[in-house]
Amino acid sequence: MNRNAKTSIQLGNGSLIGGLDRRSFLKSAGALGLAAPLGAISASNLWAQAAAPAGELKKIKFATNASAICLAPVFVAQQQGIFKKYGLEVELVNFGASTEALLEAIATGKADGGVGMALRWLKALEQGFDVKITAGTHGGCSRLVALKSAGITQLSQLKGKTIGISDLASPGKNFFSILLHKEGLDPVADVEWRQYPGELLQLAAEKGEIHAIADGDPKAYFWLQDPKYLQIASNLDHGFENRVCCIVGLTGSLVRDDLPTASALTRSLLEAQDLTVAKPEIAATAFLPNAPKDKTVEQLVGVLLDQTHGHNPTGADLRQEIALYAQELRDVQVFKNSTDPQEFADRVYADVLTA
Repeated sequence: MNRNAKTSIQLGNGSLIGGLDRRSFLKSAGALGLAAPLGAISASNLWAQAAAPAGELKKIKFATNASAICLAPVFVAQQQGIFKKYGLEVELVNFGASTEALLEAIATGKADGGVGMALRWLKALEQGFDVKITAGTHGGCSRLVALKSAGITQLSQLKGKTIGISDLASPGKNFFSILLHKEGLDPVADVEWRQYPGELLQLAAEKGEIHAIADGDPKAYFWLQDPKYLQIASNLDHGFENRVCCIVGLTGSLVRDDLPTASALTRSLLEAQDLTVAKPEIAATAFLPNAPKDKTVEQLVGVLLDQTHGHNPTGADLRQEIALYAQELRDVQVFKNSTDPQEFADRVYADVLTA
């Protein structure tokens, strides 16, 4: 299912927008003020199927990481009434940065679903966790940065160097291992990965204990506002400009036993992504209570605009992206050599939107 399919749209004033893809329309809608939250002409409503009829709301527990600004659309769905529009009463459960616990909660039924980073979850799914991926939410939010004084400006210069990470299974480690491999370096033998608590990564770089840092937004984005730092790479370059970063995962039992609820939950999250693209200030405001101290809505909008919240693939598009990641993770020895990337993608993806 390609949610960016071409379409023609009749607006309330009688004008016709023809041949726009979904992403282009959203940009136009935002500029024209057409995408007011939950309004009759909301851009996301033009692609969404009819919301659930009025009645008793289905109670759902949804796991998220409140400290990750890229997941702000989850709070948009809650605060703007999008979950309720789809017949859901959603309790958000914050697992902070512990995305392993978040995934385990979904796999064991303690939560009905959640949003997390693909490169954190895919290895666990290879091992058999009963979680189904139903949509991608956005791209971008992982960065490889360094102090300018380290003299490193490109990946090839990292041979023999040390990269700081928050943990040894972090999405940053997995992603930049893939990039290093594509650049001809062995991410196991040619670099050293050294773990530090997240708040100590900058200090480790300033002390010369590490030469670069692999971490995520909003921290990494704001580090780059300091002229002492530069970005070596991110998960939106080196051919990954149109690759999803975070994904929606639902319990396998929910997908198998209650497809309408699985569909409603996925649709509500995709609509929240649409609203984030059209009105990023709404998402920034929703995230503000969890933002680093002294950050403004305007600054948080800057972070969101540096990510690709209009890239939320489903269907064959998402299966292909999952298969690509599986192949790349196999190349860097994270996945087993016996894992078939396409079979893996077909197994872990569930189409809840067209069934």
